[in-house]
Amino acid sequence: MSKPTPVTITVTGAGGQIGYALLFRIASGAMLGSGTPVRLRLLEIPQGLKAAEGTALELADCAFPDLESIDITTDAATGFDGTNIALLVGSRPRGPGMERGDLLQANGSIFAPQGAALNAGAADDVKVLVVGNPANTNALITSAQAPDIPAGRFTALTRLDHNRALSQVASTLQVPVSSIDNVIIWGNHSATQVPDVSHGVLTDADGAQHSLPEALAAALGGADALEAWLDETFIPRVAKRGAEIIAVRGSSSAASAAAAAIEHVHDWVLGTGSSWTSAAVVSDGSYGVEPGLISSFPVRSVNGAFETVQGLTVSPSVRARIDKSVRELSEERDMVRALGLLGP
Repeated sequence: MSKPTPVTITVTGAGGQIGYALLFRIASGAMLGSGTPVRLRLLEIPQGLKAAEGTALELADCAFPDLESIDITTDAATGFDGTNIALLVGSRPRGPGMERGDLLQANGSIFAPQGAALNAGAADDVKVLVVGNPANTNALITSAQAPDIPAGRFTALTRLDHNRALSQVASTLQVPVSSIDNVIIWGNHSATQVPDVSHGVLTDADGAQHSLPEALAAALGGADALEAWLDETFIPRVAKRGAEIIAVRGSSSAASAAAAAIEHVHDWVLGTGSSWTSAAVVSDGSYGVEPGLISSFPVRSVNGAFETVQGLTVSPSVRARIDKSVRELSEERDMVRALGLLGP
């Protein structure tokens, strides 16, 4: 039997904490499955090169059977040449006194050249996941600079928010996370994101399925208690979990972001089955989100492509929250357009 074709995977910001947590799982087969050979490309800025080189030494020492090669570079053209999967992790964090426009401009100087390099050299089947924040708009910038790559190949990470929502629900119900399906993250990966349990499903120990809102209401003491929990605890906790982790840990999420990125690509490539997950994808106008924005939706992956789940009822309260988050995405889009980052 012939050996599977190797998959070339490029990780930017490879010397950082998320990159460190990500690369060993990719090399072990967690992302694409055991038996799929991978060729890793570690793309870093010069200041991060030594950290990336050290990570490469450790990867080699793990002797992962599916890891065919590791290349390290500071050149985007080299890093993205022939890449099949690009994980854009490295970004500029918001510094003291930076306005949102300053942050977008700083990140535009990173993601616009990466988009151009992807356009020039990536494989025809390339899939791009943007992890570096502000992820949705960084993905929009990258896509705009890669006109020869279908827009649907560019996504941003909201799987971390999705996982945080699952964890909060499971903890509240004192059930395994695996028993919860079909929660949703709508909108922007920011404090305006919209965690939504209204279509969620709980599968009990006997395999019977129950409405997640009904299960939560029963556990919390009724419909009014559920609404209070959603507004005062669940939604703020999920949306601001990153800030909570920084306050406790002293640095931002790393391993959880890496795990979410692994799961995002795994499901994108291998499929989601009958349930759905959340991902920020280019809007086709579904659910009133302006076409072209990269917004989080409930999605399924079918034949290697994300499809937005259609026909879901959106309550007035969730609708208002979605509209607020989408306005933020529109404002960010207008800012980067004014900066000339979306092309002519």
